[in-house]
Amino acid sequence: MQTPLVSILIPFKNVEKFLDECISSIILQTYKNWEIIAINDHSTDNSASILHAYAAKDNRIKTTLNTGKGIISALQFAYTLANGSYITRMDSDDIMTPNKIEVLLSLLLKNGQKHIAIGKVKYFAENGVNDGYKMYEEWLNKLTINGSNYSEIYKECVVPSPCWMVHKSDFDLVDGFNPNRYPEDYDLAFRFYKHNLKCIPCNSTLHLWRDYSTRTSRTSEHYAQNYFLDIKLDYFLELEHKTNNTLIVWGAGKKGKEIAQKLLTKQIPFYWVCNNNKKIGKDIYDQKLHHFSSVAKHTNPLIIITVANQEEQVNIKTYLNSLNLNTVKDYFFFC
Repeated sequence: MQTPLVSILIPFKNVEKFLDECISSIILQTYKNWEIIAINDHSTDNSASILHAYAAKDNRIKTTLNTGKGIISALQFAYTLANGSYITRMDSDDIMTPNKIEVLLSLLLKNGQKHIAIGKVKYFAENGVNDGYKMYEEWLNKLTINGSNYSEIYKECVVPSPCWMVHKSDFDLVDGFNPNRYPEDYDLAFRFYKHNLKCIPCNSTLHLWRDYSTRTSRTSEHYAQNYFLDIKLDYFLELEHKTNNTLIVWGAGKKGKEIAQKLLTKQIPFYWVCNNNKKIGKDIYDQKLHHFSSVAKHTNPLIIITVANQEEQVNIKTYLNSLNLNTVKDYFFFC
């Protein structure tokens, strides 16, 4: 195996309780030619001292204070200091399995540029993992095994933020963390998708993802659902929507209404359908709701589906497939 340098970018803030486990898991990697670029995002606990102690013992570990503020700023700064030919990110409260870097790098060396290596993840928590995270883990890993992550990119983030690796040239191609937009991991996943970086199938669990009540993704407003919806819709309109398409919104629940409002604000015309008999024929925001079967009369439909119920999603997919419409081409699930 070749031994190119891998740069591991780590933003950290007030994680003294978990930092030793994180850094130790990197030091114990089977692949040894890596560097850590750890950026202190203005910690007020003992995190910085812990990192400086590691850096004093191991010249592969570099740490400094964030010149800005926030995770995106820390990641941007870390990247400017990276020397590796391959780029990956690590969360400061998580744990790498011993072969993580070796496996991800091997996949990239085998498949070449314009690929992204992704590994399976496993959540763990002191008081047990809740059902929502278990479902996300199962869903994400199923996609990763097949390398079909992009097939459901408009549902949820399909690239685990601390478990990917790319060629540096490809990271430059997608413009990395340059947009100051949260959630930054979801934005980056769309950038990989936009620039056609292929996901390499992987059946190995490479990352242990810690869950706890004060975790940033649980506490920061930057990871609220409205941010996710804005990113989904903006990339959808940029990457999927064409002038010759009839844009259709399927569903008039909370998310369907939010999307309808955003489209109206952007002055983008759409046709609205649902399968709720109590709403069919009524006007919401001066937009009439039609029966879903009217989809069949449209040529070149482009459908945003906002129905969250899994059984209903199966029925919708079966119906649209009967019209010779294809997922991630003619219709997209946003739930």
